[in-house]
Amino acid sequence: MTAVVEGELARGQLVVLREKTLADAPEDYEWRRDPELATFDAARPYGGSYKEFLSIADDEVRFPSRYRQTIAVEDFDGTHIGNVMYYNADYDKGEAEIGITIGLKDYWGRGYGTDLMQTFVDYLFNDKGFKRIYLKTLDWNLRAQRSFEKAGFQRYGASRRGEYNFILMDVTREANAPSSDSG
Repeated sequence: MTAVVEGELARGQLVVLREKTLADAPEDYEWRRDPELATFDAARPYGGSYKEFLSIADDEVRFPSRYRQTIAVEDFDGTHIGNVMYYNADYDKGEAEIGITIGLKDYWGRGYGTDLMQTFVDYLFNDKGFKRIYLKTLDWNLRAQRSFEKAGFQRYGASRRGEYNFILMDVTREANAPSSDSG
């Protein structure tokens, strides 16, 4: 097992979740500008300058929100491979929406997304105290849907925004809890 990473929040079988730093900005900027990655978010690539992006990133690091947090994802060699975030946090209901980006395409299809989701779900339930986590994913993104299902998510509906069709998925703490006979 590798040493504890500065700002480490959680550790999976393949990934480490850690607090964001400004040192992440160069990769984040490139990923946000990547047209292929933007299609997975039903979004347009970021069109602002690096200076503008850096100002936004600096604000997010210096003034964290209780209702929205982006977390860096590293492999065990310390390579920043992507980000995961929760947003729309509702502490009265005990739920939040999540999103994921694995920006380094060499890590796609190798189990990192599934491990990331499982690790993140455990972190949100155990460290943040959420009872339900939900997401939406594009209907054509079958690889992501399989990864989410492996992390315990189940489909509960569908929605449409403009030209995009989404599958709605969620997982609850009860559904994610280990069975009582396991320990």
